[in-house]
Amino acid sequence: MTGLSHQRYRFVARPEDAGQRLDQVLAANVPGLSRRKARVAIDLGGVFVDGARVKVAGRAIRPGQTILAHLGGALDRATKEVGAAARAKDEATLPPFRVVYKDDDLVVVDKPSGLVTAPTPESDRGNLADLLGRTLGGTIYVVHRLDLDTSGLVVFARTEAANRALSDRIRAHDFDRVYLAALLGVVPWDERTIEEPVAGKRAVSHATVLERLSPPDTPGATLTRFRLTTGRTHQIRLHALHEGHPVLGDRKYGKTSPLDPPRLALHATRLGFVHPRTGESLAWESPWPDDLAPWLEGLRTRTPAR
Repeated sequence: MTGLSHQRYRFVARPEDAGQRLDQVLAANVPGLSRRKARVAIDLGGVFVDGARVKVAGRAIRPGQTILAHLGGALDRATKEVGAAARAKDEATLPPFRVVYKDDDLVVVDKPSGLVTAPTPESDRGNLADLLGRTLGGTIYVVHRLDLDTSGLVVFARTEAANRALSDRIRAHDFDRVYLAALLGVVPWDERTIEEPVAGKRAVSHATVLERLSPPDTPGATLTRFRLTTGRTHQIRLHALHEGHPVLGDRKYGKTSPLDPPRLALHATRLGFVHPRTGESLAWESPWPDDLAPWLEGLRTRTPAR
């Protein structure tokens, strides 16, 4: 039960589970899961009974009920206790985020790496949408997401109408979304449009080389700007892999190298769209993040002058 990979367990309660507590049934049916960890998983919101999220470890189980447990990263990162104090302790370790714009309709945030954008099957706590909801009040609608390890600009809606309008623009590819990525290896082209399906759906990225870095005795690296036409899950990471130059620090799709950064070298640097109510064109920019800046400068310092 270690590691950050998502683990999903589904089973049906047996006759001998009748009347037992949910944490007992989980521990008895999920290999390697202790009852203590079962309680934490329930407290995080990672356990569903007959399709409903259940956060009460003492819930009595009936035979025939379907139990689904989502374990992995959220459980690995969590304090191994239950209750409000434990979840507050988890939140205290989260990296701080910066609100760059807000009004009655929407809020734009510069998200740090290491912060989940929205609730997941593993947990409904400690994510950016949840934190914004408790800070700003009211309902927060998730318009789009950034991966846990990706930093940069992301927008949330604060009304149903704004959420509907922004979501329609996302589907129509009427969003300006630009990312910076450091790729493994020295990319041979200067510009390229990458059209490679992701999960069977059309996916288009426009890549432009900004800087080539070639420290001695290394495969080199390339700082690249990606402008998205579509926005599929992991699109840039998969398109970079397709080109043979995965994003540095990508533990899922990439590979280790002597140039590895402290985390995934991917940053959402620009976000632009038309305001859903006023019709005003809005845009924000976020520079290459501070936690990757020393690493990138180190590559530049080691690259021979031409």
